[in-house]
Amino acid sequence: MRSVRMRILATLLVLAGVGVGGWQLLPSQENTDRTIEVGTTDEVTSLDPAGAYDAGSWALFSNVFQSLLTFEPGGTAPVPDAARSCDFVGSQPTTYRCTLRTGLAFPSGRTMTAEDVKYSFDRVKAIKSDVGPSSLLSTLRSVDANGLTVTFHLSSPDATFPFKVATGAGSIVDSHTYPKNHLRTDPGADGTGPYELTSYTKGKKAALTPNTHYQGAVQKTGRPVDLLYYVDSDALDKAWNAKQIDVATRQLPPKVLSRLSASDPNQRLSESDSAETRNIYLNTRANAPLHDTRVRQAMAWLIDREELAATVYQGTVDPLYSLIPTGITGHTTSFFDAYPKQDAKKAKALLTAAGVTTPVRFTYGYAENRGSSEAEAQAIKTQLEASGLFKVTLKGYGWTSFQEAWATGKLDAYAVGWVADYPDPDTFGAPLVGTKGTMNTGYSNKAVDQLIQASQRYADRGDAASDFSTLQRDVAHDVPVIPLWQGKEYVLSTEDVGGSQYLDDGTGVFRLWSLGWI
Repeated sequence: MRSVRMRILATLLVLAGVGVGGWQLLPSQENTDRTIEVGTTDEVTSLDPAGAYDAGSWALFSNVFQSLLTFEPGGTAPVPDAARSCDFVGSQPTTYRCTLRTGLAFPSGRTMTAEDVKYSFDRVKAIKSDVGPSSLLSTLRSVDANGLTVTFHLSSPDATFPFKVATGAGSIVDSHTYPKNHLRTDPGADGTGPYELTSYTKGKKAALTPNTHYQGAVQKTGRPVDLLYYVDSDALDKAWNAKQIDVATRQLPPKVLSRLSASDPNQRLSESDSAETRNIYLNTRANAPLHDTRVRQAMAWLIDREELAATVYQGTVDPLYSLIPTGITGHTTSFFDAYPKQDAKKAKALLTAAGVTTPVRFTYGYAENRGSSEAEAQAIKTQLEASGLFKVTLKGYGWTSFQEAWATGKLDAYAVGWVADYPDPDTFGAPLVGTKGTMNTGYSNKAVDQLIQASQRYADRGDAASDFSTLQRDVAHDVPVIPLWQGKEYVLSTEDVGGSQYLDDGTGVFRLWSLGWI
């Protein structure tokens, strides 16, 4: 998921509070139905699940829509939500069947059927939006529906398919209100999730009220919530200091995060490990200035992750040397092994061997008003140009334009955050470096594609570690991406709001229902 999607493996505080009845996370003390104001900089690309693959949109989807499956707090395997049960059929993971709960109804009052589920998956693939999640369903060949039973037929064995069903790509929409072949564009959303969207103003506010007809994995829905969207981190910080919001998440400025204290009695701070990563993506197409592998390898010899983490992010992120982050099966240090320290001489030798004119000139795109993206872009430009081997032109874009620019292959290089779609290494494979992956770098390596496909066969995901280790070594050689850092998750709330530590744990679910007044 782009972080942009991207959601995070925040297990430290989550697992400490989850035990028997772990879904019943609300403070026991009753209070008024006063709305909880939650601030974020993660804007919504689209209210239609077929047209968005980013953290801000999916945060809303996980509250307004249901998928057949979902993730419990801190969980690593999907559990039934709209479904009563789901299982693979036969000895190979090529046919997946789910049975719906009875009595699920859309806001119109119409009962959900398996046909709605089929319709939802079919339209994601049919619409195939440039900024949508269709790439996540690449192994889905066809869907059958009969009453309350839906059967998915896969084009190749894919033990990770249940994880994909549990994401925003699996959001079930009303077949009577969502067009079959194009996106819905009005400011409404009709789902069966824990919340109803009562009003929406793009870039400003999403007003949510508990869905009293909800049935699913969540045992108790929460308080009314307003999601307030801020143009940048400084605006979010200003709103927090002005006491205009009760919860601040994704993302306060690094200078603010670095000085927060969990001992402050006037606020509650949740800091936890995260599987969010950030990479530089490089256009590998034949007509691109970074087409030659040796040019990209030269760049990899010049990037100083430690400096980025210490200066731009003030210690609030950790340097990352692999495609798969720490804490996820298959993590290695492939880029450290290949490029252990900055070395301009080795970079120059590669460019000389490639026969390119130096400095190599290219344009680096970044999303404006997205955390520290502009400061990061300037720091990367400085690092590359200090060698005299590269000349970098920076170009900023609004968030939607930025997504469209990379989705259509118009950028030479760009950095974007990636929030795990689900807690499995597969989410860092096919979408990022697979042929026709969502990051659209033009990169295609048959050996990498074969490793991705082979890894999907294993029901025991630990058995896939060897394939992912080899994959990461190949990626470090080919350099379609350069890993930069792995994030941490910070949620700040006032002292009278409980449950904020359960809000986001890296499983693609943004649990607004966990929030309550103390």
